[in-house]
Amino acid sequence: MNRAGEDMDALTEKRPKILIADDDPAVVKALSYRCEKMGFAIDTANNGIQMLLKARRTAPDLMIVDVNMPKLDGLTASFHLLDQGGHSLDILVVTGSSDEMTIERCEAMGLFYARKGPEFWIDLKAALTEIFPQMSEAIAAQSDTLAGLPELVPNRPRVLIVDDDEQVGAFLASRLNKLGVEVLYAPSAAQALRLAAKRHPSVVVTDYHMPQGGAEFLITRLRASPETAAIPVLILSERDFDKVSAQALTREVMGHAGAVKIFKKSFDVSELFQTIQDFCAFDSSPAAH
Repeated sequence: MNRAGEDMDALTEKRPKILIADDDPAVVKALSYRCEKMGFAIDTANNGIQMLLKARRTAPDLMIVDVNMPKLDGLTASFHLLDQGGHSLDILVVTGSSDEMTIERCEAMGLFYARKGPEFWIDLKAALTEIFPQMSEAIAAQSDTLAGLPELVPNRPRVLIVDDDEQVGAFLASRLNKLGVEVLYAPSAAQALRLAAKRHPSVVVTDYHMPQGGAEFLITRLRASPETAAIPVLILSERDFDKVSAQALTREVMGHAGAVKIFKKSFDVSELFQTIQDFCAFDSSPAAH
């Protein structure tokens, strides 16, 4: 390696490391972009288990952790990590809710706290400045420069429903909205591709057969773009698939998974919603909303 490369590696090593753990790709993208511009080295995780493994391996200076994540929630994962001791670590907990119990748990554990929404970037800036006072000028400068980004951070999980039957879209949207999920709707694959690239949903739920391009077309196009390649896709269908057809739909496409799972259309959406929750955790009790 030449001297220039060695100097670049040394500069990278000196940058404070932030591990961002959130199951929502829109939040991860917005936070990663902004924090990188401020001068931080960024790593990401999309669930609590992955967060624990990466934190133990890479020893970040700060973790920005979502509360509701699949497999293991952010607060529990943070507790396990802090309980084991080890290197000094700051944690900023973020959530879309204003639950007082969550705030109390953060305070009891000595964690920073920020709520997704209009004040999110203000809270983030304040926490980063307190944790990294030596970077206060860079943090302030980038906060002003990137003032137009708050809309990129949704305060609820985001699911894209794709179906040419508007009644199906309305039925699923109504159920998901009651669970605190933000629902996007597209009546065609072409509109779904534009929405996915712009709004970065955590999950896409699509009808198998649509007149202007069905699920196979949509998956191929999603996987062809770096912006949407990793978004999980669930398929809804009126008919049953044999084993060979199902395997064709779930096979890898351009290095990424095809359909995660295929569901028969039904008024019983419990299994579908449980699978959605595996990718974007939400409170499954309607009473909570």
